[in-house]
Amino acid sequence: MWPGVMMNTQMRGKTQNHMAPTGPVQTLPVYRAVDFCVRNGINLGEPIGHADEIELADAYCLKKTAKRDRLSIAVDETGLSIAANSQLGQTGAELHLDCMATFMAGSGATVEALILIETDATGLIEDTYLLPFAPIDPDIEYVLVKIDRDGARARLAEVACVAFTQGTRITLANGLQKPIEELAVGDRVLTRDHGPREIRWIGQQTVRATGAFAPIVIKQGALNNEHDLIVSPNHRIFIYQRRDHARAGRAEVLVKAKLLVNGVNVVQTEGGFVDYFQLLFDSHEIIYAEGIAAESMFVDGQVRSALPADIQARIRTTHAFAESPRAFELHDGMLEPSVAAELLRSASAN
Repeated sequence: MWPGVMMNTQMRGKTQNHMAPTGPVQTLPVYRAVDFCVRNGINLGEPIGHADEIELADAYCLKKTAKRDRLSIAVDETGLSIAANSQLGQTGAELHLDCMATFMAGSGATVEALILIETDATGLIEDTYLLPFAPIDPDIEYVLVKIDRDGARARLAEVACVAFTQGTRITLANGLQKPIEELAVGDRVLTRDHGPREIRWIGQQTVRATGAFAPIVIKQGALNNEHDLIVSPNHRIFIYQRRDHARAGRAEVLVKAKLLVNGVNVVQTEGGFVDYFQLLFDSHEIIYAEGIAAESMFVDGQVRSALPADIQARIRTTHAFAESPRAFELHDGMLEPSVAAELLRSASAN
């Protein structure tokens, strides 16, 4: 569906004010729909669209000139909108999770992808984006084999969740370290700001280590850590700068692991499967993993919906959207990736 066509699902009739979002921001590497079109099938030549108009068995192909751009989204209790630092879309525009589409290549390999719809102030479709969870090669046909209208939000929540991998050693309240898979609800973990805090919930999932789910390995010594730390790409690391090398204007900063990737001592590893674990406390905390200060699970509008009902009720008023005023998140472009880890390691050294 092209711009100017009214969305005929729950999007119809919604309005937006195009104000800059104030909620947590997540960056997604997406393709524009116009770069992923039907090569064979009923909708020949048409770009990927919303669930009501795409057809099973249509074969899609990615253009050779296609590139993944940054779609930055803000999340609050009412839904999703496009954030100010996004490379795509209009700031403040509503963004809708339409469906999860599954494609199959000729080799038999499957690729899951989210379809996201941007609408204008009148509810008309302005643009459509594709977020694949595994690599899509150009000039190869991908046949649409499944459309899931109900699982899109949960799937995006999985991407948003900050997670440690199996084997990560977490520092307990008594100073001892314990592998994350051996922790239990009620165990007391050392936090940077509030001392010992009890774990309220532990999440676990096994996913394909590809695309948005491929883990980041912060190798021994990269951030003055004694052992490798392996986390999900959006997991934020806490850095106390003794010297403001990041030019953040403050000593305490948070930086997503994926922004530290330099191909040397911070790398992203794809292939096989990865076991991810999330630790939830009554409030968002900074804990210690392999000696590195890193965040616990942060609950926003989309993540909350994936939690058990009793946990949602318990934390409804304790996980505020606002970050600690003492911490500042470093975003894309604030540090050159090739030197980011070294700068932060030096800045935090004694």
